[in-house]
Amino acid sequence: MNTDSIINNILDSYKKYGGINEAGVDSFPNRENVVMVLHDLQCLIFPGYRTAEEIDEINIRYITGQRVNRIVSVLTKEIQKAFIYEIAQCKQRGEAASNKLCFSLAEKTALALVEAIPEIRRQVHLDTIAAYNGDPAAKSDEEVIVSYPGLEAIVVYRLAHFLTSVGVPVIPRIMSEHVHGKTGIDIHPGATIGESFFIDHGTGVVIGETTVIGNNVKIYQGVTLGALSVKKSLQDKKRHPTIEDDVTIYANATILGGKTIIGKGSTIGGNTWITKSVPPNSMISQNDNN
Repeated sequence: MNTDSIINNILDSYKKYGGINEAGVDSFPNRENVVMVLHDLQCLIFPGYRTAEEIDEINIRYITGQRVNRIVSVLTKEIQKAFIYEIAQCKQRGEAASNKLCFSLAEKTALALVEAIPEIRRQVHLDTIAAYNGDPAAKSDEEVIVSYPGLEAIVVYRLAHFLTSVGVPVIPRIMSEHVHGKTGIDIHPGATIGESFFIDHGTGVVIGETTVIGNNVKIYQGVTLGALSVKKSLQDKKRHPTIEDDVTIYANATILGGKTIIGKGSTIGGNTWITKSVPPNSMISQNDNN
């Protein structure tokens, strides 16, 4: 078979099976563009740590301004695509009106995210302190910032969660799955996570969409906060557990179910399997009957 025939067969498969994202305002959000924006956002959170740039008091305003403008420009276009693809109010009008409406909504949303950066930085600062205080191996906040995958996953979660909370489809999942691939930590952007959250080591951690986590919670590698059932009919139900304040969950513990509550101040031992609520200040080991 010659090259032309091979190319024709590939093109025919595009028509037959789909899975092609053609250029245009009504295309699906582009993963590479979203990842580029995410990198800029992470640099706004921790300037000078993620790129080989020299920041000082003179140029920091210029560098920050460049990033903000680039984020708003690129993210607006990607959010516009997501809105046109999924939001009914953008689809139900004529094409020109639809594009104009969705662009306006997208621009306001992108601006809202960069406006929220100081508050997100406050939250991330508390997460950084929690990691430093929670790990005897940590020598400084700076070491946590540059080397802890748990903190990187939490930073991306807080950015993606903001976008989820204001109704942006698709893009938060692209962000969360990008960092999932880098760190092995899978946090759904729809989860609700309080302040001073620490994930130690982190590989294999799974936090489901309807999980609720309080303040000052620490979890270790391999922890799953999951659902008892993955039936599609339960899509709009609370499927994942609630973890109250000051809880520690050790490695490879599995906690399942939307009605399962881990009470404040509890310690969940490694390799435990929990499908029922646990009272406050409990200590649960794998030998306990759950």
